[in-house]
Amino acid sequence: MTDEQFFQLCQKNQDLRFERNAKGDLIIMSPAGAETGNRNGRLTQQLFNWADRNKLGIPFDSSASFNLPNGANRSPDASWIPIEKWNNLTPEQRTKFLPLCPDFLVELMSPSDSLSDARKKMKEYLENGMKLGWLINPKNQQVEIYRAGKELEILNSPKTLSGENILPGFILDMTIIW
Repeated sequence: MTDEQFFQLCQKNQDLRFERNAKGDLIIMSPAGAETGNRNGRLTQQLFNWADRNKLGIPFDSSASFNLPNGANRSPDASWIPIEKWNNLTPEQRTKFLPLCPDFLVELMSPSDSLSDARKKMKEYLENGMKLGWLINPKNQQVEIYRAGKELEILNSPKTLSGENILPGFILDMTIIW
């Protein structure tokens, strides 16, 4: 299926959420439970509030899809791109799935998610241009931090997470996520 066909499929089935892997396999995403939905809302709220204050880039919630360089279409739970990348997109590109990988993203695990699959997805994001990513596992209160060109870091029960030099000044309050 072409990128346009995938976009049209998603538009015609807006009550469903799809992703597509690099091989072109269609993945139907199950809805989140109430706890996961609340956690994701709190996470996204903090990212959007930070972005509104500093105007350094554009944040996205879990409904945004990105057409990665490897051909996969992914929808991280929260993501962000620098304003320069946004400004370089055409008006048409802005209305469809963005043809890039976010510089920053978060995947928030649900109880039904597989840790090994989530880790594969984070590695895929790194291979496609992500600079900073957080894999948040509420069940174990663990965060895996993925950085371009660096070793994986695992934090146990952090109270905050820093956006480092990718999101300067962004501090995620994890106490309302756990």
